[in-house]
Formats: sequence, C-alpha cells, structure tokens
Amino acid sequence: MNRRRIVVTGLGVVSPLGVGADLSWQRLIEGRSGIRLLQDSLVSDVKCKVGGVVPSRDEDPEGGYSPDPVIATKDLRKMDRFIAFALVAAQEALQQAGWHPSTAEEQMRTATIIASGIGGFPALKQAVETVASRGVSRLSPFTVPAFLANLAAGWVSIQNGLKGPISTPVTACAAGVQAIGDAMRLIQNEEADIAVCGGTEACIDRVSLGSFAAARALSTNFNDMPKHASRPFDCDRDGFVMGEGSGMLVIESEDHAHQRGATILCELAGYGTSADAYHLTAGPENGEGAARAMQAALKQAHLAPYAIDHINAHSTSTPVGDRSEIAAIRSVFGDKPGPGISATKSATGHLLGAAGGLEAVFAIKALMNDVMPPTLNLSVPDPAAAGLRIVGPAAERRTISTVLSNGFGFGGVNASVIFKERS
Repeated sequence: MNRRRIVVTGLGVVSPLGVGADLSWQRLIEGRSGIRLLQDSLVSDVKCKVGGVVPSRDEDPEGGYSPDPVIATKDLRKMDRFIAFALVAAQEALQQAGWHPSTAEEQMRTATIIASGIGGFPALKQAVETVASRGVSRLSPFTVPAFLANLAAGWVSIQNGLKGPISTPVTACAAGVQAIGDAMRLIQNEEADIAVCGGTEACIDRVSLGSFAAARALSTNFNDMPKHASRPFDCDRDGFVMGEGSGMLVIESEDHAHQRGATILCELAGYGTSADAYHLTAGPENGEGAARAMQAALKQAHLAPYAIDHINAHSTSTPVGDRSEIAAIRSVFGDKPGPGISATKSATGHLLGAAGGLEAVFAIKALMNDVMPPTLNLSVPDPAAAGLRIVGPAAERRTISTVLSNGFGFGGVNASVIFKERS
C-alpha cells in the first residue's frame, strides 16, 4: 500500500534552555545547560536539589518564558503550567508552519495530539491541600480542567479552532514520541491532513521530586554543581534530573504542504513502538523491546540501520536505563562506529512526557544544520558503550541526512521516530 508521505512544517519549544526552537537549539549546541539549583522551599527535605526549570522573562530577558502574548490573563487562571507551556509551543509551531485554519474543512482536517506523562500534578496537589486546610467549598470550578492531562490538547484545539481528531497519549516518558507517531498514523490513514503534535510537562513539585527520590531515580551527587548533574552515558551518573517544558511539531501530508505552499523542513519517515512486558520501571538489560521499536521505525521508513546518521538517545542518566539503551542500539546498529549518538537531556534534564517532543525538535534541527548536539558531562564513558560513537561535551559537525529519536517509559513503553531530508 502506498502511504501518504508526511512532512514537518513547524517547530515550537518551551525548555529549560529558553523559549523558541531556534534559541533553544543555539544554546544547546553552544554547550549551555538549563539545569540549576531549585528553591530550598521546594527541596528542603528532598535529597535531589536540582532541576531543569524553564527560565522566566525576568531571569532571561532574551529567551525567558512569558505566557502573556499567547494566553489571556483570565484564561491563565484556569490552567496548570503544563497547559500554558503547550499553548506557547504550539503557537510557535503553527506560526512557522503558517497554518491558521479558517474554513470548516481546514478545521476539521487538523488533528491535535499532545502528550503528557503526568499532567497537572501541581494543580491536583494544590487542590488536595486546599480541601485539607480550607474545605471543599474553597475549590475553584476550574480545578479538574486545570489538571486533566488531555486539557493541553483541549486548550490548543479550542484556541486555534482545530476540530479534527484529538487525543493525549499518557505513556510516561515515551508519550511525546507516541503523540508524533499517532498523529502520523492519522494523516497516513487520511483521517486528517495536518496535525499539531508533541508533548508538554510541568511537574517539578515537592511530591513528584520526593517520589522519584524515594525510588532512588534522581541524581543527588551533584547538588553543589547543578550543571554537572545530568550526565548520560558517563560512569559517574547517579540518576536523572527532572525538567519541564514543551516540544511541538506541525506535521502534514506532503501533498497538503505543497498545495498551500508551505516550507517543508524535513520528512517524518518512520515510527515504531513496542512493549517490554518485563518490569514496571526498568527495561530489560538487553534492550530487546527498545530494539524492536527502532527496528519497526526503520521498517516503516524502508531504511537499513546503516542509513541512520544520528540518534538522539532517550538516555536519562540512570545506570540501568542507559545500559539498556546502549544494548538496544548495539543490537540494531552493530558494534562498529555507526550513527553519532547525542543525549540532549544532559542540557535540559528529563522532561518526562514532553521529552520526546523536545528531542524530536532537536533531532530535526540536527538534520537541518548538519550538527550533532553535545552530550554534556561525558567525561568517562561507560565501558558498555565501547565502540559506539557517542558525541562528547562539544557539538560535532557531520553531514546528516537521516536521524532517529527514542523515547522509553515506565510500564515498558518504547517508541522511536525517524526524520530524513526530503528527497
């Protein structure tokens, strides 16, 4: 069966490196870090003291976050932070794509697929605290809409008049990649012509931090050096750093892009997903499930492994997760130096359900600029990665025509997506 070719026409970012796809990318390849010390009121009794926080406009006049140009003040009071991030990132992506549907047909053919691993956790926690201290009568009528994970997609749909299919993958840290894959399938199956897709997350909170710390998943050895805390593939890694933000794409059929004269950034060529059926929070040591997701993406893209020039790894900086992905990459791509591998969570921290969206943007930027972003803090690579070509603390120039980006999550969810130059 001849499937519709899918292309990317818009990118949008809210990240710890700043707001805007171009600015975040530039800071990434310069080797800058968005990880910092968290406020003591947030982590006074939490062993991990660092996080990848989106800077405010006051903190970062050039690239800081402000919802004001996109969200009315009266609406901002009705939503949790993860929703606001999604609206800002989606607005940037739609602006770049030049897509502002006005006819009924255009609206009904536009899908909105926006993932979140956790949703409005801070809003939910605040509601519980309000009930405990002041009673249920003090709850806002917008309490539930503020924290529901699908309300990011809902707000983006409402604000932009997008009346096509709408959904929200909530598959932990694979959710952002699955949102892109789900949107791709809708367009291939002719249920939509164009889609806003990606992920959003904002759950840096005392309870979430404490919960991950209780599971010994967070970095605690670099509290006095926050920028060194996220160190994927490095021997001194001791856990992940929680981040927040949003990464959005506008994707559409190639015919649709041509018909409206859109600028095409690249092709979305393949998507694969799988389940480990192994463990609640850890993948198998041999990375078998992750390997199957990458192989499925390659099959859909009609590509051999040697055709991949660059991988944006899921690598979170946890010893178990990193080694499982190393094993998966080795099983798919072999022992010889193959694609250059970058772990951009070293600069942003782990955005959970938004990670796949942000890292897809970075993968596309690598493709467009022939630059592989750095893996910060890679001082002594894990011996398990010997023979693989992991990009170190400085960006590397290399001709890139095809990239793969991974996302893996709790519950044994694996997802991979492939972008390539338009041929």
